[in-house]
Formats: sequence, C-alpha cells, structure tokens
Amino acid sequence: MELKPAIASLSALAHEGRLEVFRLLIKAGAEGLPAGEVARRLEVPPSSLSANLNLLSHAGLVQARREGRSIIYTADYGAMSRLIGFLLEDCCAGSPEVCAPLSAILDRAACCASAEAATLETV
Repeated sequence: MELKPAIASLSALAHEGRLEVFRLLIKAGAEGLPAGEVARRLEVPPSSLSANLNLLSHAGLVQARREGRSIIYTADYGAMSRLIGFLLEDCCAGSPEVCAPLSAILDRAACCASAEAATLETV
C-alpha cells in the first residue's frame, strides 16, 4: 500500500462513529448489513450514518451492493489487510519482542480470515 491510500484509510477511521461502523461491518462478515440495520444497532441517525459510510467507502474500506430495496454494506477485508500490512511492514527492527504481541493478534485473526475465504469460495 502506498502512503496516500494509507493516510486516507487512517483518516476515515480516525472518527468514533466511522470506527464503530467499520468494526460492526467487520463483525458482520461477508454477508454485511443493510444500512438501516447498521443505524439501528449503533443508534445513529440515518443522515450521520450515510455520511460515515460515504467517507469509509471513498477510503476503500467498505463496499456496498444493492439487494432489492436495501443497500448492503460490507467491510473490505482486502483493504483492511493492506492497511495492517502497511502499518506492520517494517515492524521489529531487529527486536522480535516488539512485534510478538502483534503476531499473536494476527494469528488469532488468521483463523477468521481462513473461515471467511472458505465462505467466499462456496458463494
């Protein structure tokens, strides 16, 4: 990932409401959630949610698809992986103990990524 897209992603996430939306969509998985359900779960007005989803979408962190009358939003796991990879690219600097806690987190997340990939293959 290049610096400018990383800055755009981090800027989009540097807001409480947008971060909550993104984390909810990560939890929702590949199925995603309709915009109305996101607003209901986070107890935010539709206009605020729309603005937050728009910024996250422009940063490439979420995707939208239409299903009937609903717009379903999903987290873009590839974009999230690229951002995390960018942040950790030069981790450790010869001191593995610095990145050991991060490695444990990534190992836990890897099982979710494997399950997600298996789900996407069957779709």
